[in-house]
Amino acid sequence: MTDPSPLLKRLQTFEFLHGLDHETIAALAKSAVWKVFAPDAVVFWEGDTETNLYYLQYGSLKALRTASDGREQVLRFLDAGEIFNEIGVLAKRPNPVTAVALEESGIWLIPRHALEEVVMKHPQTALQIIGNMADKIISLVTLASDLSLKTVEARFAKLLLDSTDDDVIERRRWTNQTEMASHLGTVPDVLSRVIRELTKAGLIEMDKQQIRILDRAGLAERAMIRGD
Repeated sequence: MTDPSPLLKRLQTFEFLHGLDHETIAALAKSAVWKVFAPDAVVFWEGDTETNLYYLQYGSLKALRTASDGREQVLRFLDAGEIFNEIGVLAKRPNPVTAVALEESGIWLIPRHALEEVVMKHPQTALQIIGNMADKIISLVTLASDLSLKTVEARFAKLLLDSTDDDVIERRRWTNQTEMASHLGTVPDVLSRVIRELTKAGLIEMDKQQIRILDRAGLAERAMIRGD
């Protein structure tokens, strides 16, 4: 795919570009480069200096950090429609994470110089980007708090609740037990025991195609989420 029109259409909906004229957004889309990444391909490495902002048009990724002993901590999963690497492209610092494709993923790479031109001409865009980055920092703080203060069961229950509003999660690669365990800061065997317990309690049901939440209130209790 080399036609940037899908990217242009999506950029027009991004909150941090709100208020820009059509010509400015069109120029930003025109500057982008299209790339397709195979499953398990590294989009960028932790520690590298990256010069692009990324828009994931289709597929899914995981953003992770790797410990010295090789253990991985998945910080977030990214789905189609998300934009990422704001910190790397704007702060001009080494990437804090490695991004890996979980399935074939088509990504638009928006070069730093094109984004900098927009920010210089439209200062309000910089403030909107900062707000977007702040939201992600808050999410990381919440993750760190959950890892230190909540049980694996509570973290898993919260992950399920946060992943759907209609109580059905379609099984994709990130929903296998290895990936979920890495995101939750545990190992697959521990997560398997948690899944068995929640299934036995009648709170969830899992098969190869879907994860279904059967009792949202009960799962929220296990997630240690307080009601209003």
